[in-house]
Amino acid sequence: MSTMSGDLSYRPDEEGFLEGKMLIAMPQMGDERFARTLIYMCVHNPDGAMGIVVNKPAPNITMPDLLDQLAIHMPEESPGLQQKVLACPVLVGGPVEAARGFVLHTQDYFSEDSTLPVDEDVGLTASVDILRAIAVGRGPARALLALGYAGWAPGQLEAEIQANGWLHCDPDQELLFGQNLGAKYHCALAKLGINLSLLSGEAGHA
Repeated sequence: MSTMSGDLSYRPDEEGFLEGKMLIAMPQMGDERFARTLIYMCVHNPDGAMGIVVNKPAPNITMPDLLDQLAIHMPEESPGLQQKVLACPVLVGGPVEAARGFVLHTQDYFSEDSTLPVDEDVGLTASVDILRAIAVGRGPARALLALGYAGWAPGQLEAEIQANGWLHCDPDQELLFGQNLGAKYHCALAKLGINLSLLSGEAGHA
C-alpha cells in the first residue's frame, strides 16, 4: 500500500472540507452500518458533516409505494412518466432519522424554501413538494430518495479519515443516480485506480 499512499492520502478542498465529494468506506470499516458504503457528502464544515448513502436499497419499498403512502397520484395516461418514477430508487440514506426522506437530485429542480444546493450539479431537498413534482413530470432529470442520512459530530469524520476508515473521490452522475447499486462501490474504487481484491485480504467475502 505504501506505493499508493500519494494517491490515497486525505486531500480535502482548500477549506479542508469534503462537501460535494464521495466517501468510500474502506474494506476494514468496523461499523457494519457503513460496510461497503458510498456516501455523497452534502454538508461538511466545522460544525460536523452530513451525507447520503447512495448504494444501499431500502427493503420492500419502491417510489410508487411511497407516493401511494403519501396519497400522491401519478397521471394514469402517462406510461413514460410512470417508468421514470419507477426508475427513481429508494435507498437507506443512513442511520440518522431513518424515517425522514431526503431527495438527492440534479439541479434542474430547485426550491427556494427547501433545496440545499451542494454543488453546481447536485441539490438536496427534504420537502414532499419535490415528490409531487416528480409524480407529475415536473421533477429533476435524475433523483434518488433516501430514508435517513449519515451524520458526524465536529471533528469526527476527520478522525475517521485519518484512521484510514474512508477514501474519497469526485462524484459523477452514475455513482450518484445510477440504478446498478451493486456496482457503485467497485466503480468508485476504480475511479481511484484501486482493485478491491488487492486493497483487502477479504476478496472472497461478501
